[in-house]
Amino acid sequence: MAGGVSPRGLKASLFALALSSAMASPAHADTLQEALTQAYINNPTLMAARANLRATDAQVEIERADGRPSANANGSLTEFIEQSSTSFFTPDRAFNVGVDLSAPIYSGGAIKNAIRAADQRVQAGRADLRGTESAVFSQVVAAYMDVLRGQALVSLARNQVEVLSINTQATSDRFEIGDLTRTDVAQSQSRLALAQGDLRSTEANLIAAREDYIALVGEAPTDLAPPPPLPGLPASAETAVDVALTNNPDLIAARERAEAAGYDIDVAGSTRLPRVSVFTGYDYQNFLGSVPNAVDPDNPTGPVIVSPQTSTAAQAGVTVSIPLFQGGRPAALQRQAQARASAALEQVIAAERDVIAQVRAAYSSWQASLAIIESSQTAVEAASLSLEGVRAENSIGNRTILDVLNAEQELLNARVDLVTARRNAYVAAFSLLAAMGRAEARDLGLADEGVLYDP
Repeated sequence: MAGGVSPRGLKASLFALALSSAMASPAHADTLQEALTQAYINNPTLMAARANLRATDAQVEIERADGRPSANANGSLTEFIEQSSTSFFTPDRAFNVGVDLSAPIYSGGAIKNAIRAADQRVQAGRADLRGTESAVFSQVVAAYMDVLRGQALVSLARNQVEVLSINTQATSDRFEIGDLTRTDVAQSQSRLALAQGDLRSTEANLIAAREDYIALVGEAPTDLAPPPPLPGLPASAETAVDVALTNNPDLIAARERAEAAGYDIDVAGSTRLPRVSVFTGYDYQNFLGSVPNAVDPDNPTGPVIVSPQTSTAAQAGVTVSIPLFQGGRPAALQRQAQARASAALEQVIAAERDVIAQVRAAYSSWQASLAIIESSQTAVEAASLSLEGVRAENSIGNRTILDVLNAEQELLNARVDLVTARRNAYVAAFSLLAAMGRAEARDLGLADEGVLYDP
């Protein structure tokens, strides 16, 4: 036998140790829900999406303001520096204060439909936020599983290096006593060098996975617990598609925008219609004692006539504006709005097709990964038995060192495939839930953490 490690000992060191140390739940482990919660609180993409939604919300009040009364106050102080020599009663200065109030009565439906369009865009914005949540959570789940996979692969690669190091030393010892050839030693050294390179590669991949995790969650992963089972997975692709066509946030957002575009057509058409508004105002003027007193020309020696130093005025009325000719602008605006509404409807169709494709692809990937898990488990068991047999046959001279090395590599490959398939199955299943609209904060139990964002 090449080396002093038993087949059963090798099995424990390569698989049980690697997977249990990397994938089993350690004490005080970080859970997937904790990672999702931290991302929900700290992720900058989510924070930006919430800020954009608040900006969209403000548009509703902006449109409402056009239908509400407006009041303005103005004041001025004027100093008359030079006056006509023929003007005897011009004041030297004047102080004016005025208050104006106006209110729209009829706008052809422009304000009403603009508010409705803004409301629909708020609903679309909320759906966009849901979609951003799902996308970020999908990225977090993938990063979480990538770290777990990376840890498992590093453990497998490290143990492979240890086993091949022992094998290489044992091969060298047997070469010294003439039991093996220089070729056997070279083959063992070659496999060890390749395994050492694979270890460096898996370590680099683990570092990259950790950095992706930090970028999404905002914290470095420590001891990650195995992820919990995912609830609500569909029994068939058709069921998943039916749910997605109702709940997918991207599709909902497209539908809301199409409805908003319909209201934009009415807003554009209102430019042909009259506008009616009411107004009232009050003005006060004070000459600050700068108007000279007057003398009665019929009685020059009589008493001086005191000139008034203040005046007031109040007015109220109705303004009616009837468009007669606008150079074709209303028709152009309406055609533009209709074209945009048509584009929005086409975008709904495109979104539906995209959602269906996403759901079917995610379901297929999930099912394929489950099948690969099953086949990989069978392959691991078979490769383990094969390695035991090859080692036993090598000990009596019926198998070469190369046969042993190949059997060890086949077992490692099967275990790597199993780890990767488990990662891919979980990520595909979560992506499927996200496409179905069931991977948002409330669906994932973040409401229990008291951190739900209320738009």
